[in-house]
Amino acid sequence: MLSSAVKQHQAKQHARRDRQEKRKKEAIVASSALTHALVDHLNGGVAQAYVNQKKLDTETKILQANASQFCRQTTQWLKLVDDFNTALKELGDVENWAKSIETDMRTISSALEYAYTKSE
Repeated sequence: MLSSAVKQHQAKQHARRDRQEKRKKEAIVASSALTHALVDHLNGGVAQAYVNQKKLDTETKILQANASQFCRQTTQWLKLVDDFNTALKELGDVENWAKSIETDMRTISSALEYAYTKSE
């Protein structure tokens, strides 16, 4: 009887160890699946952040190129406006010079007329 109780006890312990080992393997598989799911979820976010960063870099380069082109174009426009302003000033100077010459010529003409009428 004692030996059968020992055998029975050993059989129960062996069955309990087998169940424990089976549960341990199931727990390992479940934790591994959970870990993989979490890592995949995190990698998805990281991948999206990487894609967004690449888009931002591309947009930044395009914006920088556009800003440089706008700066060059603005410089050309400013030069054109400055040249136009200088030309307008020159036209004003020519007009004043022409008026001055006209006034001088009228004065000379009047003096010559006066001198001519006096000499007759």
